[in-house]
Amino acid sequence: MRGFLFAAAWLASTSALAAEPRDLCPDRPGLGTPACTVERGDAVLEIGLADWTRDDRPGVHSEQWLSGDALLRFGLNDTLEAQVGWTAYGRVRERDTLSGTTTRASRFGDVSLALRQNLRNPDGGGFSLALMPYVSLPSGRAPVGAEDWSAGLRLPISIELGAVSLGFTPQAEAAVDGDGDGRHLSYGSVAGLGFGVSDAVSGSFEVSLTRDRDPEGHVTEALAGLSFGWQRGEDAQWDAGVNAGLNDDSPDVQVYVGYARRFR
Repeated sequence: MRGFLFAAAWLASTSALAAEPRDLCPDRPGLGTPACTVERGDAVLEIGLADWTRDDRPGVHSEQWLSGDALLRFGLNDTLEAQVGWTAYGRVRERDTLSGTTTRASRFGDVSLALRQNLRNPDGGGFSLALMPYVSLPSGRAPVGAEDWSAGLRLPISIELGAVSLGFTPQAEAAVDGDGDGRHLSYGSVAGLGFGVSDAVSGSFEVSLTRDRDPEGHVTEALAGLSFGWQRGEDAQWDAGVNAGLNDDSPDVQVYVGYARRFR
């Protein structure tokens, strides 16, 4: 009888541990992509509530506002998730600094589809690695949408080192040409350092380099980003971040805020 009771108690404790949910691991905020995946049957909705980007080039001053930049992630099994993304609204204003002419456009953005297959530690703990093929479908119009399809592959990597973590996201993409007709190679990587500010607040500092081989002109975009997430309970997080361009080929500054919610 004592052996039976011990076995029953052991099975109960094992079941309780198995039912322990993973820590919330949203894609937001930041420049990189995490290697963790959503648990089987769970869903995570992530929304960019407001996103403002300014870019000054010789003769042109442009600003872009995005709202409702949504990403829905769904766990298909313990290591595989599916993603659907869509930019609900974007507005672009460009001013020719020589003539003083201003143009404005309000558009829907494109739809993105992706799969993320984790290869090691799907909760993102320790050393975690994943493969993430993705495709963008031309549901929007320029200048917010690309007006043609693109596809690529990311290799998210994360390494926990005690109080801090390292993250890398190398990627390659068949990106849409600047004139909207055809595709070219774009490749690069993000490297980041994650750290805890308190039990509820986390932060990250990242650097991104992307080489874009557009036939209209090859450029290298370099960005540095600082972001913070405030987790309310186990299933919700508010975030904010800022990215700054490090060279003339990059947007000058981007500021954004967003929210992520897990449904179980």
